[in-house]
Amino acid sequence: MPEGVIYLDGNSLGPMPVGVPGALEEMLHKEWGAQLIRGWNTAGWMAQPTRVGDMVGRLIGAPAGSVVMGDTLSVKVYQAVAAALKMRPDRGLILSDTGNFPTDLYMVEGLISTLDRGYELRTVEPGAVADAIDETVAVVMLTEVDYRTGRMHDMNAITARAREAGAVMIWDLAHSAGAIPVDIAGSEAEFAVGCTYKYLNGGPGAPAFIYVRPDLADSIEPALSGWLGHRDPFEFKLNYQPGAGIERMRVGTPPVLQMTTLEFAMKAWDGVDMADVRAASVALQERFIEGVGRAVPQLALASPRDSAQRGSQVSFRFENGYAAMQALIHHDVIGDFRAPDIMRFGFTPLYLDAGDVDEAVARIARVMHDRLWDRPEFKTRNRVT
Repeated sequence: MPEGVIYLDGNSLGPMPVGVPGALEEMLHKEWGAQLIRGWNTAGWMAQPTRVGDMVGRLIGAPAGSVVMGDTLSVKVYQAVAAALKMRPDRGLILSDTGNFPTDLYMVEGLISTLDRGYELRTVEPGAVADAIDETVAVVMLTEVDYRTGRMHDMNAITARAREAGAVMIWDLAHSAGAIPVDIAGSEAEFAVGCTYKYLNGGPGAPAFIYVRPDLADSIEPALSGWLGHRDPFEFKLNYQPGAGIERMRVGTPPVLQMTTLEFAMKAWDGVDMADVRAASVALQERFIEGVGRAVPQLALASPRDSAQRGSQVSFRFENGYAAMQALIHHDVIGDFRAPDIMRFGFTPLYLDAGDVDEAVARIARVMHDRLWDRPEFKTRNRVT
């Protein structure tokens, strides 16, 4: 970490794990540099997506061979929704909620337009999802942890309701993987997707993952029938034949540099129990909420007060939230802003402790009490907030 920085934005981009530069240097020189194209076989590049997929799978309760890496989260959302719709050809409704991450909804809108078969995307308030699931719904697509407030859905209850209604369940675990305990297999959801550059610290643009319930993996029909999802990609047949199991959800050539970074970053989780991570995260969040509540009462808590209903982040509302966050970043407390008025702070106990929380509260109090945010340079919007 840079000297003096308190990093409360690991829920958006995780920091660089110690040793990543060395791992990349070794890959560049000993693998790509020395082995050239032979590295696809001798260095195991082609097997990376499933090898790393198993590492991620352990943290989300997925059995070996049910998770594969590659592409972006948006692509994986598209794959999952397209495959799910084919599983329910007699239904035309895709249900989500108003707290979902917008790109998930954008991808569904694009898919609906491409298919042009009269599909409908319906969004309801988060608390109304369970009641909105009925026999007309083909697919339920939700993000488990709300990116703005940290509010959590009850994965098991909603998945059970979808199953009762005959709908296919897709969970976006972008703010869950590495943040909270997840048992995707135990939920019996058909699909899950997620990114790895947040709590998993895979680096900017790190590859996404997709999970398919094992009993479905050999029967789903991939909408993006890329060559590495082919049964025999190096036979170069002119017609697509899907690969076995989760391999069919591969699309293009894996990004080996990014995958190498992620594979190294995942070693930090060796021997780590997500229940311990969760307990530490909740303790830090409670300390933060209580500290800010005492020191800066003008900030309104936007996250659920009950930690059982909250992921691994805490958000506050403030009408000048963007400027206040820029001032905090200037004073080396890094969180981020989400429109229209959310100041967002992530809690990642692999590299944060109580001392960090207390110092962050003190700096927040100074920025707010002294109105250090009320300066023109902090009110000019950057492209990334």
